Amino acid sequence: MSRILAVVTNQATYGPDPHRTGLWIAELVHFHAGARRAGFEVDIVSPAGGRVPLDPRSTRWVDKEVRGYLDDRAFMSALDSTDAAADVDPDRYAAIFYTGGHGVMWDFPSSAALQRAARRIYENGGVVSSVCHGASALLNITLSDGSLLVDGRTVTGFSTAEERVALVKKRVPFLLEDELRRRGARYVRGAIPMTPFATADGRLVTGQNPFSTKAVTTKIIETLHRP
Repeated sequence: MSRILAVVTNQATYGPDPHRTGLWIAELVHFHAGARRAGFEVDIVSPAGGRVPLDPRSTRWVDKEVRGYLDDRAFMSALDSTDAAADVDPDRYAAIFYTGGHGVMWDFPSSAALQRAARRIYENGGVVSSVCHGASALLNITLSDGSLLVDGRTVTGFSTAEERVALVKKRVPFLLEDELRRRGARYVRGAIPMTPFATADGRLVTGQNPFSTKAVTTKIIETLHRP
């Protein structure tokens, strides 16, 4: 299989707080571009389907690659009409990649459809992966034997220190680092906040923050190419 499922959020605010959030666009772009260069097709899906809001902060300072995607009318139009996770056939995919942005903390952990897709892909021998807050999707994934996917596994994701740096610690519904540990994960992070850091534990591949997307994409592709 040469297709990867990229998952994005439908959540536009910090819960009832009107402060805007959504997809951190560079995390999708850098993954999408890297996977395509490696020969993979990428399909984009969201928990509810339909429009994907962009975190306004993520569009202010962007590199050339992200700017190219933002200017691509077809790509941006596709983010207004994504398929719903419940309508996806996971057997078509070699991997699932959960993007971040704070919005995912509200709609990823509770999505039974996303959990089913990840379980099926993983148990088919595929890769489950995330970057930044996308690791919130990993919290409640159970395997067919009833065990949590992250239990006893080395993972990373947006750290508590980075929530402080982002000045939104009081707005988030939980601290991702703490919740991963509560589920038995061996949480690890880079020594310096907001710098690239990614890790792979078998077919579970995770990146810490938005600056880690290229590193985690490389590890996903390496894992998929491993005999």
